[in-house]
Amino acid sequence: MVKPIYVLNGPNLNLLGTREPDIYGRDTLDDIQAALIKRAGDVSIEFRQTNSEGQLVDWVQEASAKGGALILNAGAYTHTSIALHDALRACVIPVIEVHLSNPAAREAFRQTNYVAPAAKASIAGFGARGYQFALDAALDMTG
Repeated sequence: MVKPIYVLNGPNLNLLGTREPDIYGRDTLDDIQAALIKRAGDVSIEFRQTNSEGQLVDWVQEASAKGGALILNAGAYTHTSIALHDALRACVIPVIEVHLSNPAAREAFRQTNYVAPAAKASIAGFGARGYQFALDAALDMTG
């Protein structure tokens, strides 16, 4: 049996479509989820969003135990969470970091990244399509 691909989203991503659409685009998180489910075919997608750091850490640990791969948009926790970094370092499945915008081209405080050193790959700056690229990579890694 093929294990599900976890797609975990951090703080404020529930506001996609309305929050700074010039930076993050007009697609909602529901739009992104629907596109991934369609693209995944027979592979199940475990798609979640939380504004809570502890919840996100718990889900990373769950993904490591039950999933085939993890796609993570940690949002602002990318730049602040050592707890998330530690959970990702303990993760035994491939982790693909995704960002809608390109944090490296933005504010100075976004230059710190605690996710990338624990990820197999990073995809940034492609908007909602970045999730599809990450899914394609996850399917390749688990298939």
